[in-house]
Amino acid sequence: MYDFDRMIDRRNTDSIKWDVKENELPMWVADMDFPAAPEIVESFYDRLRHPVFGYSKLSDEWYDAYINWWRIYHGMNMNREHLMFCAGVVPAISSVIRHLTSPGDKIVMLTPNYNHFYNCIRDNDRQTSEAEMIYDGNGYYIDFESLEKALAEQDAKMMIVCNPQNPTGTIWSSSDLQRIGELCSKYNVTVVSDEIHCDIITPDKHYTPFASVSGINRNNSITCIAPTKAFNLAGLQTSALYIPDDNLRSKIHSFIEKDEISMPNSFASVAAVSAFTKGRKWLEELNDYIYKNKLIVRSFLENEIPQIKLVWGDATYLLWLDCTALKIGSKELAAKIRKNTGLYIMAGSYYGKGGDSFLRMNVACPEKLLSDGLERLKSVSAMISDSNF
Repeated sequence: MYDFDRMIDRRNTDSIKWDVKENELPMWVADMDFPAAPEIVESFYDRLRHPVFGYSKLSDEWYDAYINWWRIYHGMNMNREHLMFCAGVVPAISSVIRHLTSPGDKIVMLTPNYNHFYNCIRDNDRQTSEAEMIYDGNGYYIDFESLEKALAEQDAKMMIVCNPQNPTGTIWSSSDLQRIGELCSKYNVTVVSDEIHCDIITPDKHYTPFASVSGINRNNSITCIAPTKAFNLAGLQTSALYIPDDNLRSKIHSFIEKDEISMPNSFASVAAVSAFTKGRKWLEELNDYIYKNKLIVRSFLENEIPQIKLVWGDATYLLWLDCTALKIGSKELAAKIRKNTGLYIMAGSYYGKGGDSFLRMNVACPEKLLSDGLERLKSVSAMISDSNF
């Protein structure tokens, strides 16, 4: 048994998440407040015992770790030559956008969607084409008519798929992914599938890798995978790209090399190998704990803050909260919550079309911290009737 109730003070550790005022509680950015699996930490100690940290190459174990994990736990067979190292998923996506598309081209996304994708698109002088999803008050569904319209535009050259979806926590079905793949192939749009959240899943649920669904999906996709979200290793800058198509992979390899994001640091391979070969039991217990935290939040909102509704998602530790009943824009709401309670969560408007009546909350933390956050959020109900709120 692993201790996920253990409280760890992350202040004064150069943590982006915890760079906040003394009275504030950050539940915004997507990293966890749990210590990494002890088996992974021990692997770092083993590496540290050799005191030279020069340039590193990928070991055979690195390839085997990815291949075996996806085969055993996700039912997808990957060839070694189809994998390449990258320092991070976001840098990889930015590089792919920059080199596979031209300034002014449109990048299609289902929205609301992960906010940093917008940065990657904007910073490379491309345009975002948003196909807003259908929200029925309980969950999200793809509006395929809207999606096809976006893909059919002459300057639509790429689609970024978030699988599973951030921020809604939606796990896409095989049929949804197949249909996306067919539409993208029809309109010659390359798919980039970010699957970094794929291992944070409600127990007994499963995600489907985009490339595993069909030959069409497989041959027209770049899949971004990593141990970093599931094992809380984001600061180590270690990820991989899976690209089965030979021509596409050759191009991407050249881009990644040119952008200087293809070389692993001394701990990147160690992190991936130890996570995928020694971390399964820890991950299973983590998913049980996060599931319990989600249930706590749902019950608390229903009983204490009925104006805010949890949109249930079976993936990620990021909760999407429907605040429509409060009748206030999400940026204003998030700012006032932070000012009045110290709780720092994300405004849904950062995630594009369809996000403005929502908040995103990170619950990958000990239950004690979660309870603190919920109590702070509860005070919102009392403030709603206050004209000064």
